[in-house]
Amino acid sequence: MNPVISQPSFGAGGMTVSDWQTGVFDCCDNMGICLCGTFCPLCLGCQIASDMNECCLCGATVAMRTLYRTRYNIPGSIFNDFIYLACFPNCTLCQLKRDIEKRKVLNVL
Repeated sequence: MNPVISQPSFGAGGMTVSDWQTGVFDCCDNMGICLCGTFCPLCLGCQIASDMNECCLCGATVAMRTLYRTRYNIPGSIFNDFIYLACFPNCTLCQLKRDIEKRKVLNVL
């Protein structure tokens, strides 16, 4: 049996592979998001869900990160999404929000 090594992309084919706009630990890239993620991660999760037109309760989940990653064809796996959220939940939420904000500026979201 051959293992699946890539996940299907979201939406129409032909999207190019991109990457995260910032790293998980690049909190200094946007101190406002960093402070929100540190002191009010539930609020940040709701902002992320709102940006993605999802339920507020879904913002800080593996499913939300995986949906976002597949939507923008960002390499990774569900396992990596789980590990990042389990080990560095606030940093991972901040990375997702920073990426959303940068894609808004680029008019890619």
